This record gives sequence, structure tokens and C-alpha cells, in this order.
Amino acid sequence: MTAFFQTLPGALILLVVGFIFLIKGADFFVEGASAVAKKLHVPALVIGMTIVAMGTSLPELSVSVTASIAGSNQLAIGNVVGSNIFNLMVVLGSCALFSALEVSDDTIKKDLPFSIICAAVLIVTGIIGGSVGHIDGLILLVLFIIFLGSMLKAAKKSRAAATDDEKNEIVDIPTWLCIIYIIGGAVAIKFGGDWVVDSCTTLAYMFGMSETLVGLTIVALGTSLPELVTSIVAARKNELDMAIGNVVGSNIFNILLILGVAGAISPMTFLKVNAIDTLILIVFSVIVGLMCMKKKNLNKGNGIIMLVLYALYLGYIIVRDGGLA
Repeated sequence: MTAFFQTLPGALILLVVGFIFLIKGADFFVEGASAVAKKLHVPALVIGMTIVAMGTSLPELSVSVTASIAGSNQLAIGNVVGSNIFNLMVVLGSCALFSALEVSDDTIKKDLPFSIICAAVLIVTGIIGGSVGHIDGLILLVLFIIFLGSMLKAAKKSRAAATDDEKNEIVDIPTWLCIIYIIGGAVAIKFGGDWVVDSCTTLAYMFGMSETLVGLTIVALGTSLPELVTSIVAARKNELDMAIGNVVGSNIFNILLILGVAGAISPMTFLKVNAIDTLILIVFSVIVGLMCMKKKNLNKGNGIIMLVLYALYLGYIIVRDGGLA
């Protein structure tokens, strides 16, 4: 069976099945998370930045921690930074093409700036000593705990401020089914993402792409597919806060939790290209923040600009890393 999926027909079948799992998994995941938000009277933005962000960050967590245990620590940093750039520019940019994304004041004033601070901390910890070591990993994990505490505080405040009408709002989906939707959706997203990455990698090698280019493009895309599909599905379901929260929350999770865990396990060498890519992430984050501040939304025009900027970045890393074999 494994050998079959290494052939052209097998890879194409696996690709189609993977996308089906991704799309349907994201559909159930968003449905369950949205229902939980309404039941607990928690803003969709907070759910997006916690439950949804954690669920869609599973591929990055798996790749980075596995790489750290195996000693391939540079892959851990490259995977996280590359995925964060993809999340910010492609995921949000694509969502903006489907529907204008209204951006809350909290996202503009707190969440986006905090994600920029996280990237800046990564550069500082990486440059000092030339690696992200055990102590650096612990620093990132402490920041993650602080972030999670702030989200829980926001959720508690929102529940306390809920009106009687909101508290009595009827949600058709029972709690046990919400849990099944979230867990089942996350599992489908995980396996769907794996199958898409595996099939695309097989097809890429068939068409002569280098291993470096496959890692920079297909693996980065593959680990970010859950964010992409989940955010687009959320935007189409008019859960716009959840779409934005998913991306911003995932980017914070990726740096603080994933690199924190990976660094605590094994020191990660921080190369010059890692610093450059992280700096590009900061610049892109500032650009998106300025777009949001102007009209407090991301519209189709903003989405096109974001996708073009990502295409330019992709061209840059292809040239920088040698292109095709």
C-alpha cells in the first residue's frame, strides 16, 4: 500500500483524500468551536486564539518537536518562522479575498503587537549565544503561560459581562457533540495535512524539485494547511473573529509554545537566515497591523497585497536557497 502511494496515481489519490479530510475536518472543528464559544459566552476571537489555534498548530508542534528530538534543530526554527509568515500573509490574505475581515481593537492594540514582541524575543534569544537553548526555551514557555493566562482572564471577563439574553441563548448542538466535532475535526485535519504533504512531496520529487525547496515550500505549506483551511471555513461561516484569532493565536503558539518546548528539549542553532526570516516576519506583521489600523478591517485589496508580498518572499527564498536541483 505504501509503495502504491509513491506512484503518480497513488499520490494523486492521497492528495484528493487529504484535502477532503482537511476541508471536512475544518468544517466540523469550526462548528464545534463556535458552539462552545456560544455556550460559554466567550468571544469567538478568544476561542480562535486558544482552542482553534492550538488545534491547528498540531502539525508545527509535531514537526518541530520531532526535529528537536532527532537533532535537526534548524528545521524546527525554519518550520515555525516559515509557517508564521505563511499564516499571516497567505491565510489572512486568502480569507480577506472571501470576505472583509473586521479587526477588533484588542487585535490591533494587543494581540498583533504581542505577536511582534514574540518574534523580537526570538531574534534576541537566538542572537545571544547563537542558539535558542534550554534557558531561552523556558523564557518562551513562561511568556506562553502569561499569554494563556491573559486569554483565560478575557474569557472570564466576557462570561461575567454576558447579558441574560446571551446566557439563555439556545445552542442546538449538545456539549458532547461539540467535543466530538472538535476532537474529530482536529484528527481529520492532522491526518489530512499529513497526507497532503506526503503526496505533494512525492509529486515534487517526481518533477525534479530539490529537497531544500521541498522543505521551504511544501512542508511549510503543509504544516500551515490547518490554519489556511480552518480560517477560510470560519470566514465563509461568518466567524470572522475566529479566522483572525486562529492566525494570530497560532503564530504566538508557534513561537512561544513550540519553540519553547523544542528549545527546552535540545538547544537550537540560530543561523543568520533564521534572523533574516524572523525580521521579515516582523516587517510583514507591522504592515498588516498598519492595514488593520487604517480601516479596522482587511479587505480584498489588502488580501491581494499580502499575497503578492508573500510571492515576493517565496521568490527570494527560492533564489537564496538554490532553487531547483
